[in-house]
Amino acid sequence: MTKTIMITGATSGFGAATAKRFAAAGWRVVATGRRAG
Repeated sequence: MTKTIMITGATSGFGAATAKRFAAAGWRVVATGRRAG
């Protein structure tokens, strides 16, 4: 079963780094942010 995580503020900074780390570990990432990027 694939694990899913939702991360807010994923456009840059801590949120982006967190999203990338979870994605690299095989998680399905749902990311939101105010800016496209």
